[in-house]
Amino acid sequence: MHFVFYSFTNSISVTEVQSHNPSKQRIVSLVPSQTEFLAYVGLEEEVVGITKFCVHPSTWFRKKQRVGGTKKLHLDIIRELKPDLILANKEENTKEEIELLQQEFEVYVSDIQTIDDAFQMMLDIGKLTHTYEKAQQCVSDIKAKRTKRQFENGKKAIYLIWKNPYMLAGRDTFIHEMMKEAGFENCVQESRYPIMTMDELQQLDATHVLLSSEPFPFKNTDQQALQSMLPNCRVMLVDGEYFSWYGSRMLDAFDYFRSLDE
Repeated sequence: MHFVFYSFTNSISVTEVQSHNPSKQRIVSLVPSQTEFLAYVGLEEEVVGITKFCVHPSTWFRKKQRVGGTKKLHLDIIRELKPDLILANKEENTKEEIELLQQEFEVYVSDIQTIDDAFQMMLDIGKLTHTYEKAQQCVSDIKAKRTKRQFENGKKAIYLIWKNPYMLAGRDTFIHEMMKEAGFENCVQESRYPIMTMDELQQLDATHVLLSSEPFPFKNTDQQALQSMLPNCRVMLVDGEYFSWYGSRMLDAFDYFRSLDE
């Protein structure tokens, strides 16, 4: 398990790409949630490369050229695809590989920590790919669903993304923001993704433990084991895509969060 945090240099600006205005872009997406968003705005033919973790839409996962994993790219394949635009993310991708690609291609690098960051990313990609109206409509639809959210208060939670060791979602993360949207107060005070022992988990004042389906795929056996070690908490398996995917996946997130209250 490896997370990297850094600032990319020379990330292409929206206006720079717009000025090129190619009649038919060739796009490579290195971010699963943004790949799904590209499909949502209708860029079937334009997207020529995705990662092995870009599982949505399933037809793309089966048919599109794969360019490696988010943190271990096949740069030679990307070069062969001759993209006009590459979509990357500060947290998903590694600095060294993206900086190499920036020397040859136009690369848009998103940095998503808040809901507003996600909205801005969608609008930026809309401008970059000449699908701004569809992107704007997607953002508007998400905002409309967001205003209708009503969730039970007083739920203090921890959100686990990995085990051996236990790694949690902390402050300054998109997951933290989506936990708040779902009505959970994050008990973790540390930033980013702290590692904790079971003793430390037991000291947190949590009423709920959320076990994510990704990046570590927690199973029923993990739920049962943690429930026995944290008997005063409600241990739940949750769909990590609704907590960590920024883009069109957010359209269904609030209905999903509501189901967790049931």
